[in-house]
Amino acid sequence: MDTTIRRAQQADLPAIAALFDLYRQFYDQAPDPVRAQAFIQQRFANGESVLLVAQAAQGGLAGFCQLYPSFCSVEAMPIYVLYDLFVVPAARRSGAGRQLLQAAHAQAVADGKSRMDLTTARTNHAAQRLYASLGWTRDDVFLAYSLRTGTADVAPAGG
Repeated sequence: MDTTIRRAQQADLPAIAALFDLYRQFYDQAPDPVRAQAFIQQRFANGESVLLVAQAAQGGLAGFCQLYPSFCSVEAMPIYVLYDLFVVPAARRSGAGRQLLQAAHAQAVADGKSRMDLTTARTNHAAQRLYASLGWTRDDVFLAYSLRTGTADVAPAGG
């Protein structure tokens, strides 16, 4: 499958939102196209993330990734958090995921980020192999923790 990686445009948002809803379902979330559309639209409109898309030669989107600007306090440097990476099942093993990750790396370099961080499910072995093949190193020193705030059912805030 021939794909082209590029920055997302306003016209891509409905297709990205559909992929984002599938991505959320991959991580055991109920389908919610309205929430997915609102979330993607808000991130794009507010300039809160960088969205890259894999454009299939046939015209549709084969996948996307989303980078969130953040900081590493220890390094005192800006970083990207690669939070979302999704390739449609029909395009998996086509190189689209690899291309998205390479484009994300190039974007991080261009934007002066010192590194990119990501997390993935322990059971997502295919993704782990892909990350390792591109030079990502697994953190075996630090543990990740989360704390729910009780607002999980609140729709994403705008602005």
